[in-house]
Amino acid sequence: MPVRCVAYGCEKTSSDNVSLHAFPKDPEDFRRWEKQVQRTRSHWSARSNSYLCSDHFGKEYFRHRDKSGLILKPGAMPTVFIRPPCSWCDGRGCTKCSHLPPFQQRGTPGDSNVYEAFEEGLSFQVEEEGSDEEQDYSGSSADKERIAGTCERCGTKGILNSFFSKTKRFCSTSCSRSYSSNSKKSSLLARMQGKPPSKKVVVLGVGKESNGKTPGAAPDGTLTSAFDWGVYLDKETSLAASVSCFRHAPLCVQWEDICVGMKVEVLNTNAVLPSKVYWIASVIQLAGYKALLRYEGFQHDSSHDFWCSLGTGELNPIGWCAMTSKLLVPPQDVQQNIPDWKEYLMEKLVGASTLPVDFYIKVAESSKCSMKVGSRVEVVDPRHISRTRVATVDRVIGGRLRLVYQDLSDAPYNTFQDFWCHMHSPLLHPVGWSSAVGHTIKVPGKETLNRKSHIDSSPFHFRRPRIVYMSGGFFEEGMKLEAIDPLNLGKICIATVHKVLLDGFLMVGIVGADQGADQFCYHASSHAILPPGFCEKNNIPLTLPPDCDPDTFSWEKYLQESQSLRAPAMLFNTDYPGHGFSPNMKLEAVDLMEPQLVCVATVRRHVGRLLLIHFDGWEDEFDQWVDHCSPDIYPVGWCELTGYSLQAPPSASGAGKPRLSL
Repeated sequence: MPVRCVAYGCEKTSSDNVSLHAFPKDPEDFRRWEKQVQRTRSHWSARSNSYLCSDHFGKEYFRHRDKSGLILKPGAMPTVFIRPPCSWCDGRGCTKCSHLPPFQQRGTPGDSNVYEAFEEGLSFQVEEEGSDEEQDYSGSSADKERIAGTCERCGTKGILNSFFSKTKRFCSTSCSRSYSSNSKKSSLLARMQGKPPSKKVVVLGVGKESNGKTPGAAPDGTLTSAFDWGVYLDKETSLAASVSCFRHAPLCVQWEDICVGMKVEVLNTNAVLPSKVYWIASVIQLAGYKALLRYEGFQHDSSHDFWCSLGTGELNPIGWCAMTSKLLVPPQDVQQNIPDWKEYLMEKLVGASTLPVDFYIKVAESSKCSMKVGSRVEVVDPRHISRTRVATVDRVIGGRLRLVYQDLSDAPYNTFQDFWCHMHSPLLHPVGWSSAVGHTIKVPGKETLNRKSHIDSSPFHFRRPRIVYMSGGFFEEGMKLEAIDPLNLGKICIATVHKVLLDGFLMVGIVGADQGADQFCYHASSHAILPPGFCEKNNIPLTLPPDCDPDTFSWEKYLQESQSLRAPAMLFNTDYPGHGFSPNMKLEAVDLMEPQLVCVATVRRHVGRLLLIHFDGWEDEFDQWVDHCSPDIYPVGWCELTGYSLQAPPSASGAGKPRLSL
C-alpha cells in the first residue's frame, strides 16, 4: 500500500504532487508532531511509520535539494491543518466550533535568491486599504451562529461565527491576507508609492519600539550609557578595522559573505504609520560589526543614512518580510517621482547579494564559549606576576572571563579579588600547568582544595602555544633580549632570561627595574619578547636601564660591559603572515592595566606583527603594544554584540586623569 498522510481529511500520497515526511526520531519532536495532529484527531496515536505531507508545513520550514526535492529543516513543525466538523452541533454552530483550530493556507516554497524571494513576498507583505485582516468580530446574532460559511480564498466550509474578520469571508488570517493582497493591486501599489492608508495599519507580533540604543551591561552587572560608534566615526572621519582582521571574533570566518552594496530589509524609521514597517536598504559602508545603510529610493542622498549593527538582529535578508508577514513601506521623505515601486525595486534587486539565511545562526555558533561558569583555572597573580593562583570562572561575556581567586588569605587588604581576561589569553592555563612546567604557584589552602562545587577545566579549552624545540640551541639563563614591559605595556626594555622552564616557557625580568620587581613568564613564541636590535631597526624608542647613556648606547658595548650573551635572532618567532590593520583604524581594545575595561581605541602604528594601540582621549603614555592576533582587541561593535560595557573616550577636561595600574 502507498504511504499516506495521517492528517485529518488528507490521506494524500506521493502521487498527489506532495512530498511525504516521516515523524522525527527525536522523542520530543515526535511528541510535538503527534500533538499537532491530535488537534484535529483527538484519539489518534502516532507510530514510527506515520507520515505527514508537505501541505501541512509552512514554506519557512523547507529547503531545496536538487534530486530529492523539498526536505524539511531541523525543528520543522506542522501547523497547517483542515478544521474538522463539529460533533456537538452537527453543523448548526456552537461555542465548541470556535475552539477548533482554523485552517491555515500556505503557498509553495520558492527559491532562495534575492529577486524571486522579493517577488514572491511583495504580493502579501503590504496590507492594502480596506483589508479585513486583523479586525475582530465583535458580537454575533443567534442566526449567524447557525449559518454555514465557505472561505472565499480556499473553499473551506464551516460555521460562519467561527470565521475570521468582520465580514466573515475567510477562515483564517492567512486566507484574508492572501486574498486581499492578490485581488486589489491598485491599492497595494498606492501603498508602495508612499500614500497614507485610509485607516491604521496593524502588524502582528510587533513590540514596543525602543527609543535609542539599549544600555549595555557592565561587567559588574550595572547598566551604562551606550556609546554611539556611528556618530563618533563620522566625527573622526576614520575607518574601522574589518572583522576579518580578528581571528577570535565572531563571524571572522564568514565575513567574506558581508560586503558593501549588499541589500537588506530593515526597520523603516522614516514612515508616518503608527506600526512598525520595513524597507529595503543598501550597505554603504562597513565598520566592524556596524553597517551604514541607505534606504532604496534616496540614491545619492546621504542625509538619511543611518548605522545599524550586523550582529544584533537589526538587519534581515531579502524575503524576510515575506516569511514573517511584515509590511514593506517606502520612506516618506523620498523626493524621487517613482510611479511603480515594484518595478523600481525589481530592477535594483537583480544580481544583488543579501545576508545569508543562516547568518544569525552563525553569529550564535561563533559566539559560543567553551569555558563554563564554575571551572577552575590557573591565572597570573596580578600582585605577584612571577607566580600564578587558582581561580574560578565566575562570569562569561563574549569569551571574556571574570575570574575570582579562590584563596587570598595571604593577600594584603584591598587586593583585587577578581581578574578579567579572554579565554584565549596567554595568562590563562589549566589546573596543573604550573607544576608541569616548573612555574611558581600559590597553592590554595586545604579548605579551598576540599571544595567540590568546582571542577577543573579541560586542557582542550585552552589555546596551545606554538611548539618550539628546546634542544640543540635554545634560550639560556643570562641571555639578553628586548621585551615589552609587563607593567608598562607601552615600553620595550632590555630584559634578561632568568630561568628556562619546560614546554618552551621562560622567566624574563626587565633590566634596571625597581628592586623586588617580579619576573614574568613568556613563551618562546610570544610576541612580547624580541631580538636585540629590534627597536633600533624599527625606529622604536628602547627604554634603557638607569645606568646606560642613551646617547652612546649600543648593544655590542652593553653586552661586552655586562659580560652577557645575546639571544640569537633565530630563537624568536618572526612569522608574519600579514594582517589588515593600518594606522588610524578604529577598534575596541582591552586596557591591560585595568583588564575589566574595554575602551574605544585606535591603531597608532604597526611593526610587523605588533600593533601600538592608542586609547582615544588619553595621553600617549597609556599606549600599549599588542600582537595582531591578541584576544584583547575586538572589532567596532563587539561590545554591543556581546552585551559588554564599552568605555567611551573621556572628556577633554578629564583626558589627563591618571588610571590605576597593577
